[in-house]
Amino acid sequence: MNPVSQRLLSQQLICPQFATPKEVVSWMGAVQAQDHKGMRWAVAMRTKKPSLKAFQKAFNAGKIVRFHLMRGTWQLVAADDYWPFIQLCAPKAIAVTKGWMASNRISIPDEELYRIREILCRIVADKRSATKEDIVQGLAERDIRMDDHRLSYHIRMAELAGVLCSGDLLPLKATYALSADKLPAPAPMDRDEALLLFTRKYFRHSQPATLEDFAWWSGLNMSDCRRGIALLGDWLHAEKWRGREFYLTEDARTRGFQKGHCILLPPYDEYLISYKSRDVVLPLEHRHHAHDQSGTFWPIVLLDGHVAGNWTAAKDKITVHPFHPDCPLSREGLEPEISRYLNYLSR
Repeated sequence: MNPVSQRLLSQQLICPQFATPKEVVSWMGAVQAQDHKGMRWAVAMRTKKPSLKAFQKAFNAGKIVRFHLMRGTWQLVAADDYWPFIQLCAPKAIAVTKGWMASNRISIPDEELYRIREILCRIVADKRSATKEDIVQGLAERDIRMDDHRLSYHIRMAELAGVLCSGDLLPLKATYALSADKLPAPAPMDRDEALLLFTRKYFRHSQPATLEDFAWWSGLNMSDCRRGIALLGDWLHAEKWRGREFYLTEDARTRGFQKGHCILLPPYDEYLISYKSRDVVLPLEHRHHAHDQSGTFWPIVLLDGHVAGNWTAAKDKITVHPFHPDCPLSREGLEPEISRYLNYLSR
């Protein structure tokens, strides 16, 4: 087993198999989406021909949506997965959100929660695609004012209730639409079916991965994670690597890896976010370059699948910062990836 090359292939970072953003997001199950610009590149770079316009078209059409789902953070999911994933993940996410509210000494009684949710629906329905500023204005017109922190919790709880999801794509602002208007009606699915779907998508895109990795990524209880793996039966098998047990499928891709290949990853990319233990590709001595202790992630450069530096973009110029002077990040290896990123922006 070579976990690095297999992850690059499974995550569609080399030899991508899909042509559209919807196909990529559906394959991944969920794509981390804190960073507004980064999430677009995270999806586009996993398509055969990265296109910013294609991402925007899929997003505005509701083929992919952005909302709070797992671990209290932003994710992109495909429209077909929205309802089963809400059903599966929302109870734990709501409990986590209420814990954060308590730690911030914010208490929202049920009466307020449902009253404000109804008003949010009216505001968003009138606008079709509403910004937070639109919501603040709509509340003020009804003589309702609250601080930004409290309003954010109201919006997040409405997302987890399956009421609000993303509206149209703006450069740097989140927008909100009614889920019932933007997404197809939910098909009946029991909890085990949703858990099976969710678990299959995780291991399909992240393999090889451990049970602990799945628990971290999903935010589910360990008992749910074990059950999800059990539901997959023989579709998954376990292999040992450096003393740890990894799960992967019999048809895991193994061909396509080339030495000297560089990749520009956006902040919060699934290549790191998907795993609790990131030392497979990120040396411990360099992890502070990739993320801090509070969970902020920065753009990183991969060399042969290993994290080897950071990068920044300013207009049409890409600057790469290797972790140490002897790092073999060559201009020759970087130029194809830099060209791919710049072409994506122009396309």
